[in-house]
Amino acid sequence: MIFIDEKILKYSIKNSDPPSNLLNDLERETNLKILQPRMLSGNFQGRFLSFLSKISKPKSVIEIGTYTGYSALCIAEGLDPNGVIHTIDNNEELTYIQNKYFEKSNYRSNIKQYTDDAIKILPKLNITFDFAFIDADKINYINYFEIIIKKMKKGGLIVSDNVLWSGKVLEENSQDEETEMLKKFNSMLKKDKRITNLIIPIRDGLSISQVN
Repeated sequence: MIFIDEKILKYSIKNSDPPSNLLNDLERETNLKILQPRMLSGNFQGRFLSFLSKISKPKSVIEIGTYTGYSALCIAEGLDPNGVIHTIDNNEELTYIQNKYFEKSNYRSNIKQYTDDAIKILPKLNITFDFAFIDADKINYINYFEIIIKKMKKGGLIVSDNVLWSGKVLEENSQDEETEMLKKFNSMLKKDKRITNLIIPIRDGLSISQVN
């Protein structure tokens, strides 16, 4: 579902800084060769992630859900020169396309990949983060958040994707487990005194949580 009027969205994209040619190539290859290309962050959301990163200049980033690497490369654009993005995905088949574009970028040495279940990896990372991007299986969003927030610096940003779930979060009696979990997650964020939270209806909904 597109929450922003399509003509307004196109106008906004046209009058904003564009993504790099590398990102355009990655988006094209993902759409041509990879299953469920809708999972890609894409142009407008990617520019928003890049902008947030450039404002915060993170030194240490955790990303849950690498997919083909598009969002990691967008966040890397604002990374501190000596910063590191730790990105986790459990789909080993996608590492070839991730590595292909990470190698072509200027950020290969700044990106560390993990291929496994994030619930297993996260507790093993003895790292303090100042930026997080959650974009993996929705059933574990609350679990991911609770582990990550304990590792975040004060003032750090936790960005969660798909929180509007194609508008399904408006359904009162949904039988879909993911929809119900996202509704619970959004409600939890609103009540959590550890953060200041804002939902933005970009693409499928982004929740921006700043650690108090």
